[in-house]
Parts: sequence; structure tokens; C-alpha cells
Amino acid sequence: MPPKRHKDTKVNVSSSLESEDFSLETTVPTEEVSSSEERDGSQKVTRQLIERKELLHSLQLLKIELSQKNLIIDNLKVDHLTKIEELEEQLNDALHQKQLLSLRLDSQLKLQQEENRKLQALRKQEMDAILLRQRQLEETNQRLSEKAGDIRRSLRDLELTEEKYAELKEFPEEKLSIPEYVSVRFHEVVTPLRVQVKELQIRNSNLTEDLDSHRSQIKALMESYEEERRVRSELEIRCQRLTLELADTKQLIQEGDFKRENYSKVKRERDAYEGEVSELRKRLETLEVVHNAQTKERDHLTKEVATLQQSVTLLQKDKEYLNRQNMELSVRRAHEEDRLERLQVQLEDSKKAREEVYEKYVASRDHYKTEYENKLRDELEQIRLRTTHEIESLQRASKEMYERENRNLREARDNVVMEKDRAVAAEKEATDKYNHILEQFRQLQLGTDSRVAELLNQVKLKSFEVERAQMVQEETARNLSQCQIECEKQQKKLEVLTKEFYHLQTSSEKRITELQALNSEHQARLETYEKLEKELDDVTVQAAESKLGDAFYSEWFRKLCPMVVSIPVLTNGVICGERCSKFY
Repeated sequence: MPPKRHKDTKVNVSSSLESEDFSLETTVPTEEVSSSEERDGSQKVTRQLIERKELLHSLQLLKIELSQKNLIIDNLKVDHLTKIEELEEQLNDALHQKQLLSLRLDSQLKLQQEENRKLQALRKQEMDAILLRQRQLEETNQRLSEKAGDIRRSLRDLELTEEKYAELKEFPEEKLSIPEYVSVRFHEVVTPLRVQVKELQIRNSNLTEDLDSHRSQIKALMESYEEERRVRSELEIRCQRLTLELADTKQLIQEGDFKRENYSKVKRERDAYEGEVSELRKRLETLEVVHNAQTKERDHLTKEVATLQQSVTLLQKDKEYLNRQNMELSVRRAHEEDRLERLQVQLEDSKKAREEVYEKYVASRDHYKTEYENKLRDELEQIRLRTTHEIESLQRASKEMYERENRNLREARDNVVMEKDRAVAAEKEATDKYNHILEQFRQLQLGTDSRVAELLNQVKLKSFEVERAQMVQEETARNLSQCQIECEKQQKKLEVLTKEFYHLQTSSEKRITELQALNSEHQARLETYEKLEKELDDVTVQAAESKLGDAFYSEWFRKLCPMVVSIPVLTNGVICGERCSKFY
């Protein structure tokens, strides 16, 4: 700190006022008053203050570092505790999830196994029933197909050759079997029809030949007809032309006779008309000359009239334009006269105002000049008084300030010494506490590291177990999906088999109903046949008893044969005669 100086000030003010200018000059002389005791005291105070401030600064730095380290330790403790709690929570959650997954897997596996067993049992039962039904249907189908084949084979060949027909015809009808009898009757009916068909074919061929010949004749006749028609049209045209020529010749003959009779009369009329035409031509020429002269005069007059009209219109326009200009100029003249009068009045007013303003300006200039000089004098006096008062107040304030600073510095020196002692003691305590806290922190760090390593190992084990459980779950899910796919396939197969079964069942039922209907028809026919056979037996017995002879028996049998043909007869265990009944 530099030594303090006490100053005594004296003020000398000199001023001069010349032609509205002023200047103020002040001089402040100072004297230094110092002593050796005051300098020594100030030096001691400054050293103690510096040392005290350094100690306080270092103490504050140590406190700040200590608080920062405490905060770091607390944060680390909190972080480690939170991490440990989170890891424990994760471990508990993983264990709980593992237990839940294992329980779910067990329950799902049990349910799936039970469902699979039930489905397999149901499918086995359904398949057994379907197989039994299919076997039954196959057996019935085979039986029905064999029966149908036998029926087809029995009624296959009904046509006969002439030799076979002659042989069968020699036998009596009673000795023939029903297929032979049916074939004979079929041959008898079909052969005349075949002969008729051949005859009709021959007749058809003959008729087609006749038709072709007739068509050719018709074509020839049509061509000849067209030629005759064309010739006739040409002759008609020629006839019309000749009639026209005849009429023209007759007219010419009549005209020649008229000319001979009226030649002189026509000549006189022609001469008269020619004279009139010549006179009219002359008159026409004169009239044309007069007309041309008049047209020229008329054109000339029209041109003059047009020029005169144009000149008249131009003169009218000029007159109107001049009238408008005259009116405008008169109006402008009136406006200018009014304006001139107003300007003259304004000029007179401005002259009067200028004189008045000049007089006012002269008076005000003198007045303001005197006022300005008075104000300058007053302001200079005020400035002198103000500067003197300010200098005195500054001197008093500086003395008081120096005294206060000296007192404050002495008190601060004493306080700094005491605070230095306290800071040294506090620093020792802080270092001891810091070392103790460091040891605790290192122990905690070692314990937390070991605990974290243990927890990490446990977490790894639990994660491995969880992965294993997930793999087991995935395998079970895969097996479950495969089982579901197989179940769907089996269901589809079952649906297809059921559809086929229902289709076969419906077809077999239809076939059975048809066969039952046929069987009922055959049974009815057999019953009728048995009745007829009984009647035949009775008739034969009666004929033998009455001894009527073979003639009566043969006639009666011929009458009865058409009825017998329409009845099915059972020969060698095969039903036949159905086609014969349809034929007849």
C-alpha cells in the first residue's frame, strides 16, 4: 500500500470578461505531510492483511475441495446402491418369469397331450366306421355290377342270319325258347323294313337324278327366256325411235307447206320491221349522246356540291372552334383580372407587415441584447460561488475518508490474525477427516466391486437359465405347431373321406332304390307270368280232357304268344324278355 498524503488546498480564481467571453482559472497547491511511524505501521498492516487473505483463500479452497469430494463419495454410494437394487429387482423378475413360463409350459403340454389323445381316438373310430361302410358298399357294388353284366350278356345278340332263321322257322313255336322266339320275331319284323329301306334308297336316288335333270332344263329355259326378253326390249326401243322419226318428218312436211303459202306476207312484215328498227336505232344513238352529256354535267355538279358541302362543314367547325376559344379567353381574362386585384391587395398588406416586423425586430434586438448581458453576469457569479463550495466539501470528505480507512485496516489486521489461527486448526481437522473418509471410500469401493462381480455372475447364470427355458419353450412351440399342422392335415383328409363317403352313400342309395324298383317290377311280371302259366296249364289240361286236337291248341297258342312275349321269363337264373317287351 502506498503512504497516505494529507493535502491542504488554496484556491485562487482570476476572471476577466471581454466582449461577451469569459474564462475561469483555478490553481490548487498541495503539500505532503508524512512521518516515519505512520509508514512503518502501514507496512505491517499490509503484510498481515496479505498473509491473512492468503490463508483465508487457501482455507476456502480446501473447504471447496472437501465438499466436492464429499459430494462425489455420496453420489458414488447412491449410484452403487441403485445399481444393486436394480440388479436384485431384475433377478427377482427373471426368477418369477421363469417359474411362470415353466408352469405355463407344463399346463399347455398336458392339455395338448389330452386333446391329441382324444382326437386320435375319435379319428380311429371314424376311420373304422368309414372302412366298414366302404367295404359294404364295395361288396354291394360288385354284386350289382355282376347282375348287370349277366343281363347285358343275355340280351346282347338278337340278329339272325337267313340260314339260322330258316332252321328256327322249321321248328314249331312251342319248342323255341324265348330268346330264340324273340330273335325270330325281330328278324321277321326287321327284314321287310330293311327291304323297304333299300327300295326307298333306290327310289330316292332315282328322284335325285330326275331332280337334277329338271333343274338343268329349268336353267336352259331361263336362259332362253332372258335372251327373248332382251331381244324384245331392243325391238321396243327401235320401234319408239322410228315413231319419233316419223313424227319429225310429218312436222317438217307441214312447215314446208306453211312457208310456201306465207312467204310474201312474212317478207313485207320483215321489211317494215327492219325500217322501224333502223329508226329506233338512230333515236337510240341520239338519246345516248344526250344521256352521256347529262351524266357528265350531273357528275360535275355533284362534285361541286360535295366540295361546297365540305367547305361549309369546315367553316362551321372553324366558327365553333373560334367561339369556344373566344369564350375561354374571356373567362381567363376575367380570372386574371380578379387575380391581379387580389395580388395588389396582398402586396399592399405585405408592405405594411414588413414595416411593422422591421420595427418589432429592432426593438426586440435591443431588449434581448440587454437581457443576455444580464444573464451572463449572473451565471458567472453563480459558477464562482459553486466552485468554492465544492472545493471545500472535497477537502473535508478526503480527510474523513483517510481516517476511516486507517481504522478499518487496523481492525482487519487483528481479525485476520485470529482467523488464521482458526483456519490452521480447521485445516488439520479437515485433513484428518479427509484421510478417514478416503479409507472408508476405498473399503466401500472394494466391497461394491466384489458385490457387483457376484451379482454379475448370478445374472449371467440366470440369463443362461432363461435362455435355456426359452429354447425349451421354442421347441415345445415348434412341436405344438407341427402337431397343429398334422391335425389340420388329418382334418382335411377326414373331410375329403367324409365327402367321398357321403357321395358313395348317396350314389349307392340311388342305385339300391333303382334296383329295388326294378326288382319289384320283375317280381310283378313274374307273378303275372306264373298266373299265365297256371292258366296255360289249366287250358292244356282242359284241352286234353276235351280232346279237341292240335289245331285248336295251336290257334289258341298263337293268339296267346304276343302276350307271352311281353312277359319276362326266367331261364337259367337270368331275367330276359325285357327288350322284347319294349320292341313290341
